[in-house]
Amino acid sequence: MENKIVFSSEERKIFLASYRRVLRALDKQIPPAELKKVKTLVSQSVTSGQYQLVVEDKGNILLLNLLVSQILLEELGLGVTTIIALFLYRMVDGGSLTLEDVSKQFDSDVADIIRGLIKVNDLEKKESSLNSEHYLKLLLSFAEDIRVIMVKIASRLYLMRTAREYDTAFTLKLSAEASYLYAPLAHKLGLYKIKSEFEDLSLKYTDRETYDFISKKINESKDSRDRYIAEFIKPIEDKLSETGLKYEIKGRTKSIYSISNKLKKQKIEFESIYDLFAVRVVLNSELDREKAECWQVYSIVTDLYQPNPKRLKDWLSIPKSNGYESLHITVMGPLSRWVEVQIRTKRMDEIAERGLAAHWKYKGVRGESGIDEWLANLREALENKDANATEKLEDFKLDLYDEEVFVFTPKGDLFRLPKGATILDFAFSIHSKLGSSCVGGKVNGKLVTIKHKLKSGDQIDILTSPNQTPKQDWLNFVVTTKARNKIRQRLKEEANKQSELAKELLKRRFKNRKIDEDEGLLMRLIKKLGFKTVTDFYVDIASEHLDINNVIDQYLELEKKEAELKDKTETTSAENFVIHAPEKSKEEKSGDELVLDNNLTGVEYQLAKCCNPIYGDDVFGFVSSQGIKIHKKNCPNAPDMFTRFGYRVIAARWSGQSGSMYTITLRVLGHDDISIVTNMTSIISKEPNLSLRSISIESNDGLFQGTLSVTLRNTDVLKGLIKKLKTVKGVKEVTRLN
Repeated sequence: MENKIVFSSEERKIFLASYRRVLRALDKQIPPAELKKVKTLVSQSVTSGQYQLVVEDKGNILLLNLLVSQILLEELGLGVTTIIALFLYRMVDGGSLTLEDVSKQFDSDVADIIRGLIKVNDLEKKESSLNSEHYLKLLLSFAEDIRVIMVKIASRLYLMRTAREYDTAFTLKLSAEASYLYAPLAHKLGLYKIKSEFEDLSLKYTDRETYDFISKKINESKDSRDRYIAEFIKPIEDKLSETGLKYEIKGRTKSIYSISNKLKKQKIEFESIYDLFAVRVVLNSELDREKAECWQVYSIVTDLYQPNPKRLKDWLSIPKSNGYESLHITVMGPLSRWVEVQIRTKRMDEIAERGLAAHWKYKGVRGESGIDEWLANLREALENKDANATEKLEDFKLDLYDEEVFVFTPKGDLFRLPKGATILDFAFSIHSKLGSSCVGGKVNGKLVTIKHKLKSGDQIDILTSPNQTPKQDWLNFVVTTKARNKIRQRLKEEANKQSELAKELLKRRFKNRKIDEDEGLLMRLIKKLGFKTVTDFYVDIASEHLDINNVIDQYLELEKKEAELKDKTETTSAENFVIHAPEKSKEEKSGDELVLDNNLTGVEYQLAKCCNPIYGDDVFGFVSSQGIKIHKKNCPNAPDMFTRFGYRVIAARWSGQSGSMYTITLRVLGHDDISIVTNMTSIISKEPNLSLRSISIESNDGLFQGTLSVTLRNTDVLKGLIKKLKTVKGVKEVTRLN
């Protein structure tokens, strides 16, 4: 029987509209015969049922591929090679087409991209949970062809845009990945618009209340903001018109995510944010006139408005490593408000919007962007077997968001390093041997230590010693991935050498004391002593942190105890074996159950003190060194956890009935009247399953501010209590503090 793709009526409309747009875009890039070949292959694949498969019930795959293709073409500016690879991937993965067939019929790049996609997606099928090791392997596959990265970014962007259609656990997983991996990755590749969208959508799905509040405020202030922008740019337009330059001026509002960060970090009200927007001047300049005309606009703007010299950012002279070029200045506009002005050309603007995809379009215009070097460093970091998965991911993230400094060798060679880089980082960036033997340096002729942080423009001479070797504390202040990898590698080599010497020493001591060594018993002793690895144990012996004779004495004591225990153990018939049911946890006994990740129950957890979640709150789990901690989704620390440690975030939801009592604190504002307090305590005393633990009242100028600490079962009880307290005459506001 013929298999067909089934569309809903809404999906069919979307499919046809997207299909026409993709065909129109491809028609300009691909010969008709080639296009017909792709359409025939896809049609055959649909008929054979290759597109009948649906991954994790996330919708029709053919429609998903088409919409992802639209993003790749229209928003990332990629070409026909990537689109063909995306559509043929399903056939190769399903076995109806081989990579050899693809190489013969199409460009060899198509086969390379498909090969990368197969590696990545195979890993995703094997691991459903979000963890760092998985994503490091994923990124290693990415590094083989950067277009595979682009496909994954486009695919993830589509899923984030439609995440409201999925279940809470999957949406949380998507949001965590977007925040800690895909947003910084898009940032590094110069995809600033997509990076902001990832961050905004992540905030939308993890803290909807904050997202809606800021979105509403932005919309409310739109009219006044538009009037201000028009007033600000009018004098600039008048002056630019006199010069004959071809230009466009537009305003850009800050992203919701960046506004949210500013509100939390600076602890200010929305109305206090003065730099909600930036003004962008985009010039249509000839290549050889770009810099001169950008600086000409700079001169005009700073003649009209007072600039802040500390806020000048010149990425014209030395572009960012991802190819970003622009001139940023902050000036004092009307009403004494600071306004950021970005000056760039049309070419620069396209690179800023589309990142590397646009950079390829102008390849050779400004030389290398530095991204190839970054990918090479990334590949080296991921292939480093001496670092664990968490260390690799942290190194990767450091490289993504770093600002840059530009320094020089004594001969005048330019080196680009992340902000905060030290003399030691610089030494390792030149050569690993130079870094390993570095004892200090000269910066602009002045002697400095290996910890000295570099500034743009510094001229550096490295000082070395043949007796110098890498130290463990070096890892505390170096910031580049290369330096970290090389230091860990040398420390590991030294530890292995010391470990082998200590191992031989221990064997000789056993032999001298006529003790037969039992390797299994020794392993149990090492574990009992608290060592995570055998190497650590032997390194401590080599460094004399462990006394070797004391170790042998403990070995003999453990051997004696185990022998005594074995003698006491009586043989018991299998008939006497009884299954003891595990005792239920407090939560299970009371019915107050929390389900973690994919319906995982019976796992120990703690409620985080920073946000004090109670039954009914929207929550997520966070795997910390103290075990799993449960946080509210709008916890003040949530953005940092999602951004820095997204791979530790797991879904969590309440299930069953609330059985435990939780303590929360309420803040009450109102008129200073003793009857208000009496009425509030009366309401609380009459409520079932509710008790008042403490109350604190402060009066000032006829107003009072009080905090009530109460114990209750869940958020439904809490909402009911707040509603009743607000009805008390004289009460102005009741809010939960945690």
